[in-house]
Amino acid sequence: MDNQRRDALKAGGGLGVFGLLAAAGLIKPEMAFAAWNKDAFDAKTMDAALAAIGAGKPADSADVQITAPDIAENGAVVPVGVVSNIANTEYVAIMIEKNPAMLAASFTIPAGTLADVQTRVKMGQTSDVFAVVKAGGKFYVAKKEVKVTLGGCGG
Repeated sequence: MDNQRRDALKAGGGLGVFGLLAAAGLIKPEMAFAAWNKDAFDAKTMDAALAAIGAGKPADSADVQITAPDIAENGAVVPVGVVSNIANTEYVAIMIEKNPAMLAASFTIPAGTLADVQTRVKMGQTSDVFAVVKAGGKFYVAKKEVKVTLGGCGG
């Protein structure tokens, strides 16, 4: 059997169905932006970003852990992970204090799912990275400082 041909036919069929649904008006571009929290991503201060996601003043928690390098040699791609050991975690947001836009990423966690997210963020300078977690209707926060070096020789 030619598996490449079979895979190409499957992909083409899927794209054809997608195109048909889009042409019929059943799929619209606005649907992709339904979860977009514009106010949160446009926030320029920590208080504004927290208010935009409805967090107010989150409580500090040792059950929220941030994995990020202490020193990032390339601020364009800084790996950041958040693990929440709080039961019923439903939302995770990653915020960078000194970035032009505070909110770097947000994730909705389905019920029964392990709250462990990983991403790469852009950091213009040394800054605190905050993980904001919503669990059981309450918000919790943890922070970690990440030093960004320029060419590996500054901070």
